[in-house]
Amino acid sequence: MFSVTVRSHMMIAHSLPHPDFGPAQALHGATYVVEATFERAELSDSGIVIDIGLATTALQEITGELTYRNLDEHPRFTGTLTTTEALARYVVDELVERLPGHARTGLSGVAATLREHPDAWATYRRDLA
Repeated sequence: MFSVTVRSHMMIAHSLPHPDFGPAQALHGATYVVEATFERAELSDSGIVIDIGLATTALQEITGELTYRNLDEHPRFTGTLTTTEALARYVVDELVERLPGHARTGLSGVAATLREHPDAWATYRRDLA
């Protein structure tokens, strides 16, 4: 299995209004390093997993749309607890949706890892094959 990972970051505000989250129930900020990993069992005819520039641009567009936003007010997250895990899934779903068809062809999976701290992160992976 081959993989390529690109990285971006985002700074968001949100609240997690559920008793499980203690003080994080109140509005607070979070800074995430966001890594997107693209996987293929075999390299493409051009010898790559995905064009790194294309992957980087797609990820930066997604993180750029969320940066400095209060996710409590973002229409896409209405009724959703914007946990790190939920945001990882959002990033993957958006990447898959935004990649042109030729870039998705042959990919076996896409994953996003959001790191809020060097010792804590969440990953969501979506199979495409």
